[in-house]
Amino acid sequence: MRDLVGRIDAATPPDRDRAVDALRALAILGVVLGHWLVTALVADSGTVRGISPLHYFPRLAPVSWVFQTLAVFFLVGGYVGARGHAAARARGVTYCQWTGARTGRLFRPVAAVLTVWAVAAGAMLMSGAGFTTVQALCKLVVSPLWFLLVFAALTVATPVLTRLHPLWPLAVVLCVDVLRFTFDGPERLGWINVAAGWMVPYCLGARWARRGLPGRPAIGWGLLLGGVCATASLVLFAGYPASMVGVPGARISNLNPPTLAAVTFGLAQSGAALLLLGPLRRVLRRPAVWAAVALANLSAMTVFLWHQTAMIAVTALGLLTGSSLPGLHTVPDGTGWLLARLAWLPLFAVALLVCWAAFRAYERGRPRKDSRVVREGRPARRTVVRGA
Repeated sequence: MRDLVGRIDAATPPDRDRAVDALRALAILGVVLGHWLVTALVADSGTVRGISPLHYFPRLAPVSWVFQTLAVFFLVGGYVGARGHAAARARGVTYCQWTGARTGRLFRPVAAVLTVWAVAAGAMLMSGAGFTTVQALCKLVVSPLWFLLVFAALTVATPVLTRLHPLWPLAVVLCVDVLRFTFDGPERLGWINVAAGWMVPYCLGARWARRGLPGRPAIGWGLLLGGVCATASLVLFAGYPASMVGVPGARISNLNPPTLAAVTFGLAQSGAALLLLGPLRRVLRRPAVWAAVALANLSAMTVFLWHQTAMIAVTALGLLTGSSLPGLHTVPDGTGWLLARLAWLPLFAVALLVCWAAFRAYERGRPRKDSRVVREGRPARRTVVRGA
């Protein structure tokens, strides 16, 4: 283990901002834990259906404030995308080559998970599983993929977005919400915010990469405090829901599509992320800590794509006991369910580790010819962290 840690530390370019990779890892971890906590699969009369504990526990809305970390991922994505595009241009790499490499790393692991679940869905239907059950399980796996489509579209548009001020897409989100909620505009108008809403942190990250953020602590505190005040005002006085994730049956979802409250909340998260850069850089000087972050980033998409499958696998194995296990198959309508779900999280993590071991190769792709360095007279594989 010490040898691996030393190799990772030595292979990391000295100008790499390790804190940015740590922010990406924290964002992925937040999404995974959030899904595991706010998603319940209830077994009832031979049918499995998905239910959100937030439907029964509105007071758990603060959980979504901690684990809905998509804005941080888009902030880091904008920063890494802008820097990567600038570096590619300096090396003479064409735009098509750059976008092909970036989107390829996103969609190779997607193809793997879709193939596995297409086969699994067919097998379940042929074995007699109800269509409602298969639909509920496939929805859990496929629904998070919307985020990758938006991220890929923004990545392709990086050369343009590096020159776009974040206030412009923020103004679009504001106008769309005014039309929807004040003037009873059509609901489909809200889907403009799927692009505009996540463009705000992405453009902020691109601006950070292109121009830097002079006086970063002041900007961080401004975004954090301003975002918190704006979000609180929208929730308390404008009728926006407190939960930052979708709740089945709710009249308005802050995430599907993104609302102004979700965007201002994302700005608060972005401010907190900027303030964390200094402490993270100090912690990541330790080779062991950096090695853990680097390895997590190498498989960030694999973890994101397979975490729901891991939860489903544990739930399915639990059904073999012949009884409904608390926190796994029961209705999430009491404190007991929440405590039991926390106890299941380590098993979810073990199942995810199995999925990671089986499918991580699809994210890394083929090793490049220059990915080997000579150490002590022998070729040794060079471990690097690439942008998500």
